[in-house]
Amino acid sequence: MKVNDRVTVKTDGGPRRPGVVLAVEAFNEGTMYLVSLEDYPLGIWFFNENNHPDGVFVERVE
Repeated sequence: MKVNDRVTVKTDGGPRRPGVVLAVEAFNEGTMYLVSLEDYPLGIWFFNENNHPDGVFVERVE
């Protein structure tokens, strides 16, 4: 995923929420995505873990 991609994010106890990627930071353990959501237009960070399906919070909208 890259900046300006449309995504959905998994949050606790609710449906996936739509957003747009504002920034991407790669790490050894996974990737951090700064995502603009309706409630957080300036962005909130989400971490996708490598090789852990339960640790994937940001998914690209096809």
